[in-house]
Parts: sequence; C-alpha cells; structure tokens
Amino acid sequence: MKSPIATPENLELTEIAIDRIIEMAWEDRTPFDAIKFQFGLVEADVKALMKKELKFSSYKLWRKRVENCKTKHEAKRAEGIDRFKCNRQRAISSNKISKR
Repeated sequence: MKSPIATPENLELTEIAIDRIIEMAWEDRTPFDAIKFQFGLVEADVKALMKKELKFSSYKLWRKRVENCKTKHEAKRAEGIDRFKCNRQRAISSNKISKR
C-alpha cells in the first residue's frame, strides 16, 4: 500500500482520493478544473501525482492523450460546455460534485 500524498496545501490524500483523481484524470471529458474544484490540485499537481502513481509507460500514454485532448483544458473546450460531466452520466458514489 502506497503512502498518502501531500498536496501543496499540506492536505493528505487518502488512497481512495488518489484512485478517484487518477480515474478523473483518465476521463476525457473531466477537465483539470473539476479536479481542482474537488481536490484542490492544479494541473501540475495532477501530472506529478500521475507520474508517481502510474507505471512510466502508462504515464507517457496518459500525457500523450492529455496533450491531444481538447476537453481536458478549459480554454480548449467548446463554449457551450459548462459542466464537469455528461448530463446522462450516472452519479458516482464518492464524487462530491456528481449530484450537480
């Protein structure tokens, strides 16, 4: 079991929170702003967490995917998208913002 990661605000993340951040980071439609809103981690912090928690080859695949994904960055998203998740997505149990 890996030890909790300390964020810049000295907030310790549990293993469940780390798993959820990794899951959100892999999702194409979840922008980094949603991760920042829920967990207080900026994009650089998410990249560092992914680099630490994933195998290097998986991290490289994720970085390549994120670089080419227009929905991960708020500035690249279409103007009409103002939500963090698809309105047809089922509620996610440990997600604080899933019931918006």
